[in-house]
Amino acid sequence: MTGPVAPADAAIRTTGLGKRFGRQQAVAELDLEVPRGAVFGFLGPNGSGKTTTIRMLLGLARPTSGEIRLLGEPMPRALASVLPRVGALVESPSLYPFLSGRANLLRLDAADPGTSSRTRRARVDAALDRVGLSAAAGKRAGAYSLGMKQRLGLAGALLAPRELLVLDEPTNGLDPQGTREVRSLIRALAADGTTVFVSSHLLAEIDQVCTHAAVMRAGRLVAQGSLDELRRATRTRLAIRTPDGAAAVAALAPLGVTATAGADGATAELAPDAAIEDLVRVLVEAGVRVRGVALEGDTLEDRFVALTGEGFDVAG
Repeated sequence: MTGPVAPADAAIRTTGLGKRFGRQQAVAELDLEVPRGAVFGFLGPNGSGKTTTIRMLLGLARPTSGEIRLLGEPMPRALASVLPRVGALVESPSLYPFLSGRANLLRLDAADPGTSSRTRRARVDAALDRVGLSAAAGKRAGAYSLGMKQRLGLAGALLAPRELLVLDEPTNGLDPQGTREVRSLIRALAADGTTVFVSSHLLAEIDQVCTHAAVMRAGRLVAQGSLDELRRATRTRLAIRTPDGAAAVAALAPLGVTATAGADGATAELAPDAAIEDLVRVLVEAGVRVRGVALEGDTLEDRFVALTGEGFDVAG
């Protein structure tokens, strides 16, 4: 939907990206464009190819075909220079269960050759505080709940300032309060200039925090653009209250408006630029007794279900 993003303005750009496992085509011909500074939702039912795509973006899986540019650099050729600018949480975070949450982060930070040991503890404490784990920092990670482990993984992704943050199902296992906190964190990171790429099967995650989105179905991209563009692409209908439903359908047909009669009147499918007042005038001139009109529209959920052929979990 959105026009091409200039290379310098794209945090992520893929061209013809594909991944095959034997005879199974997991991702096919993916042309993805993520503008810098966006909170980009990567949406689709489970098994639609989201995690496979993320693994290719981060160099964890080699593409079968196509090209990837991350922060303007070709991947995986520029892996060593790009990844220090990227934070990621993919699937379940890998933790040492016998170490505390703080000790896990200290080890993770020490593995980064670009960090200073003198400021390590301060960085770790700041990351723990940002995800609400300061009080549980001394507890063994193996005793953490699933939601706490997810928070610790987020803290690891935030140990250093990042230009791009890639999150795969970031609210997995979190209670409602934890989910709200992660959403607030994503908004704060975006406000600081970080591009956030969020993969989710939860429609609420995309609808509440994202500025842009892409929709996957069976390994293929079926839509992408700003959330406003995706909303505008939903169908709009005009509900007409009248005892003359059949006459209303007949009056609108010469205008190219598809309508169906019902017990309470008629429902017309509208083009995006339809002028409601003109349609009402035509009905009245045709002798249709119009008792009222109301605009109805598909929700964002309806739009995504139509694109994928499957429902989405709207909880969260």
